[in-house]
Amino acid sequence: MSKRESIARYNLIIKKLRKQPSSFSEISDYLAFESDLQEYNFNVSKRTFQRDIEDIRSVYNIDIQYDFSRKVYYIDFDEQPEVNERILEAFDTFNALNISDRLSNYIHFEKRRPQGTENLYGLLHAIKNKVQISFSYQKFWEDEITHRITEPYALKEFKNRWYILANDLKDKKVKSFALDRLTKLEITRKKFQLPNDYNVNEHFKYCFGIISPNEHKPQEIILSFDPFQGKYIKTLPLHESQEILKDNEDELLVKLTLFVTHDFFMEILSFGDNVKVIQPVSLIAEIKKAYENALKLY
Repeated sequence: MSKRESIARYNLIIKKLRKQPSSFSEISDYLAFESDLQEYNFNVSKRTFQRDIEDIRSVYNIDIQYDFSRKVYYIDFDEQPEVNERILEAFDTFNALNISDRLSNYIHFEKRRPQGTENLYGLLHAIKNKVQISFSYQKFWEDEITHRITEPYALKEFKNRWYILANDLKDKKVKSFALDRLTKLEITRKKFQLPNDYNVNEHFKYCFGIISPNEHKPQEIILSFDPFQGKYIKTLPLHESQEILKDNEDELLVKLTLFVTHDFFMEILSFGDNVKVIQPVSLIAEIKKAYENALKLY
């Protein structure tokens, strides 16, 4: 059996188990059906299937378990559900793009600069092994390229951009550096000690985006969206703290618990007249001032 057939079979097994837990017999029937449909031989013995499970774990980092009480196989998502969702999302994208035909007539790619993802593996290695890194960095608002030596703490994603959260040894402050503006990455052998009180999830628990908290405690924010925009907000919440207070034909009223950072302020402005800030008063005043300044341009 060719490697191409093996990979295609792995994909079918994952596809089947994503829909529902299944017995080996049900998986075998599904593979036999796909064999006839695609004119490949996806049929496997139980022994080969067990090897497939190990290969899937190794290649895709997707863990397939067996439930002895129900006698079915299933994909285990319990430990890190958000990570597993992204793995499967990447898996879907990979399979969609991994075709032999030319893609230009079928997929329209977003035209954008590279995101610096070629450094993800090296940065993860540095974070895991707690070693310092050095790199060249250029801010959007500065022409000068600076050299940084940092202690990397974690990676964070926001709006399809990746950032490294690191302690900048120049001023001993934890900052976020965008990977698409980071070059000449070097991973040193100099070890560092992660502060006992630093937890990236806790640090950004009440933050929208990658800007660190600018207040002592988060604020309770109430927003009113028109019904149409509300549909998007319900399916893609602004933040994990989002709570629906009212949902009817006139509005979607939600409550968030957040630090009001620049990232969040710009997000509210992006909704235009589809949203109204109900509280806090300080945010209402800032929004009004921004719109007044915008009107002066016209």
